[in-house]
Amino acid sequence: MTEPTEKPKRSTAILIWLIVSQLIALASLGLWVLAVGFSVMAFDQGDSPEARRTVLTVCAYPLFPLVMAIGAWIAFAFRKNRLAAILSGLTFVPAALLCLALLVGS
Repeated sequence: MTEPTEKPKRSTAILIWLIVSQLIALASLGLWVLAVGFSVMAFDQGDSPEARRTVLTVCAYPLFPLVMAIGAWIAFAFRKNRLAAILSGLTFVPAALLCLALLVGS
């Protein structure tokens, strides 16, 4: 007979990381609102595939953190702590990369 396996414990540190990283992602959405406002300026030179692609990419940004956050909480519920931490960390990576690109480019 097989012995029942003990489920790994939920980590308090992971829970704190989920909350903090998703608050950072939420803060990035504040900057996203500004980016959406400026992205429509891509059409100043007329309608083009590049302008449409730019606006679509900027408008679709909130989907990425939302999907990663949902995945992180589901992983946490199933006690997959490492996966939850990674997915939660990915919620704000695009915003961090954008900030890094702006710092390096200026």
